[in-house]
Amino acid sequence: MQVDYIIIGIGLAGISFCEQLRTNKKTFVVFDNKSQQSSTVAGGLYNPVVLKRFTSVWKSEAQLEVALPMYKQIEGTLDVKFDYKIPVRRKFASLEEQNDWFAASDKPGLSNYLSTGIIKNENQYVDAPFGYGEVLQTGRIDVKCLIKNYREHLIHKSSFFDEDFTYNDLQIGAKSVQYKNVHAKHIVFAEGFGVIKNPYFNALPLVPTKGELLTIHAPDLRIDFVLKAGVFLIPLENDLYIVGATYVWDDTTNAITNRGKEELLGKLKKLISCQFEVIHQVAGVRPTVKDRRPLVGHHPKYNHMHVLNGLGTRGVMIGPYVAKKLFDAIEYGIPLEKEIDISRFSK
Repeated sequence: MQVDYIIIGIGLAGISFCEQLRTNKKTFVVFDNKSQQSSTVAGGLYNPVVLKRFTSVWKSEAQLEVALPMYKQIEGTLDVKFDYKIPVRRKFASLEEQNDWFAASDKPGLSNYLSTGIIKNENQYVDAPFGYGEVLQTGRIDVKCLIKNYREHLIHKSSFFDEDFTYNDLQIGAKSVQYKNVHAKHIVFAEGFGVIKNPYFNALPLVPTKGELLTIHAPDLRIDFVLKAGVFLIPLENDLYIVGATYVWDDTTNAITNRGKEELLGKLKKLISCQFEVIHQVAGVRPTVKDRRPLVGHHPKYNHMHVLNGLGTRGVMIGPYVAKKLFDAIEYGIPLEKEIDISRFSK
């Protein structure tokens, strides 16, 4: 089999790069074994504001300009809906935070995203005496739905291999690669935390950050917006809500923990007072980087071997953006931005 690209991994990074290839009529195959769960357990929010500090997300406008049309395109291709427009509200803890919000709303890069009014809390089960600030142009990608349907689409196209990728079986030529019976011009590794086992890119400074989420059933709560206050609370259908997320650096397994559950429940009970039931709990390891920028680029020795990783906690926004940057770098020779290029870590 002869293709233009081999892709390793079908999380948010892998799908984003596949879409670049599909849009530009490049042929490809994907290998993935479901071992990395960071994308499938993601909350899936796209939100251009860092709500802890009321600052703009890095290149948020440029990211959304690439990401939202891409998701719309995929919805059309797969005939499935997974992009839900939903407002995000930040609970204010004090009058000082209200003032900080108003000050931030006048700043360049934030004025288009921060509402200028205080939304009064009218829900008896939510503790928010100082009200909320609302972020505009936000939404949620149902990442689990996206990945499931995208995999099925690739399987239908005979472009997907549900199996481990064995690095020792990769043969590297002067201008191409071969893996088993697949010959390709390029190979892109988008395997998330699994890159630590990749002999070609395992020196990259990836910081594994485990996250856990709960799904609760709370029929009395009845909120139709994402609430951010210590934890985020994301409404689903049928009175279900996602509660997240934890950040743990000393555990790199995908196993759920009682520690994670108790941490989330402790924060949740400070926020809401209605009765609820925990329905589900999931865990995954996020591929994060100390400088909070993704890992994108080319192998220093093999110029047809590439990496797309380190999307961190905002993968639904940044994934499509950096996938386009990598594609343009490979196909058109456009230099990568220094902030994302893995060469920034070269000694």
